[in-house]
Amino acid sequence: MNPTSNTTPGVNIPSDMVLVVDDSPDSLSLINDALEGAGIDVLVALEGRQALTIARKMKPDMILMDAIMPNMDGFEACRLLKTDPELASIPVIFMTGLTDTSDIVRGLEAGGVDYLTKPINPDELLARMRVHLTNARLTSSAQSALDSTGQHLMTVSTQGELRWATPQTYALLARARVDDRSQQSLLAPQIARWLEHHPEPGNSLRLNDLGYPLAVKLINEQSNGEMLLKLVDGQRPTGATMLREHLNLTERESEVLYWIANGKANREAAEILNMSPRTVNKHLEQIFTKLGVENRTAAAGVALRLLAAES
Repeated sequence: MNPTSNTTPGVNIPSDMVLVVDDSPDSLSLINDALEGAGIDVLVALEGRQALTIARKMKPDMILMDAIMPNMDGFEACRLLKTDPELASIPVIFMTGLTDTSDIVRGLEAGGVDYLTKPINPDELLARMRVHLTNARLTSSAQSALDSTGQHLMTVSTQGELRWATPQTYALLARARVDDRSQQSLLAPQIARWLEHHPEPGNSLRLNDLGYPLAVKLINEQSNGEMLLKLVDGQRPTGATMLREHLNLTERESEVLYWIANGKANREAAEILNMSPRTVNKHLEQIFTKLGVENRTAAAGVALRLLAAES
């Protein structure tokens, strides 16, 4: 995480991950500058349904939510968020031009912890965020950022032995003709050797000697010592590939943009891609020029629109 660099007197927010949900480029730019100036990592969504998808994958510490957006408004998104046990503890602050008391009540009844009317004052926003982030830490413990619905997830021992898997994972393994015997003889040794090198979360391993191309990606280490992995379909175009093909980016630029759009800080993207943070910054400069945008939040917005349209 980035070190805290907040210059606002009396406001001291530690480096957190905040999801900003707004379809206005001007609002995104203003809020991005304020949060990054406070050392906060920023995720971006353009409407409610996309926000829920990102929240399930990344489990942000807080959500800043516009009320009126296309496809799914902020009120509905907040209500759905609060029905998910994995996400219900995330504090939601509404930011909207709606000023009627009935709208404020509607936001709070949907599950919001606070309600700010636009235009947003950055100092006030940061101060309120500090209060609600502190309250959230006191009332709930950190949870793993998982979306177990519809994903190819599995846990393995450090010896690569399969302990648990979703139905989707078993279906994809069956496509590669992997049964219990081949799992022990083919997959487990490869995964065990890979885990011996202590890969970082986000790192991937391509599996060999299968009848269908598969890879595994490390999500995290569980409290019981097992490793949570995602099984990757090798014939499905990756997000980075789609960005490269549609946005006229180089392979490395598309990889950088993909991880930035998935909420990774520059340092984290550098670790995943095995490059220096300075190189990531240079790639981002080229990406901004090619996309005609001014900052990483706007670039992430372009990528999210494309990936959502292709999904």
